Amino acid sequence: MNNQMTATNSNNGNRSESFTFASLPTSLAELQALPEASLDSAFKTTALCIAVLCNWEKDASATWEMLDFLKGPESVSEREKQFIKDRLAGKQYKTLSFFKGATQDNGYTPTTPYTITVSDNPYSYSEENWATLYVTSGGADAPRPVKLRRKPSTNQWFINEIQCLADIRIPTEQDPWA
Repeated sequence: MNNQMTATNSNNGNRSESFTFASLPTSLAELQALPEASLDSAFKTTALCIAVLCNWEKDASATWEMLDFLKGPESVSEREKQFIKDRLAGKQYKTLSFFKGATQDNGYTPTTPYTITVSDNPYSYSEENWATLYVTSGGADAPRPVKLRRKPSTNQWFINEIQCLADIRIPTEQDPWA
């Protein structure tokens, strides 16, 4: 998997980083082989979180294993698993909607290679060792948050709360009013 990362600063001081994946990870070994798996930035961990969630419908067990890696010293709790199941059951398009090219009109089919942009804002780092970063869905009007926690001893960022899975506009093909 060849990956690229680009970083930009917008005029309002917010920072964005884009990550490009030739393919999305389907196993812990594939995830750990990615350069972003160093988890040395909150941006990398956020991008990997979304990439991993795209696998949930295909293989939930492998997805939990990958999310455990991204959560660091903690595991995905049963409550978190149920939350993800509730948000993604029959709506796998939600996770794909965060990638470039995914729109309501194309059923949230992203362009390949898969590119995702992660952003922060002036309030993203309001507490030491904590961050809230944002991903933008092609089916939502506002960016969606992912909360992370840094482990000072390793300087790695881990997922704390996946808050970006609220409903989005359904794909046009599924909308009876379209």
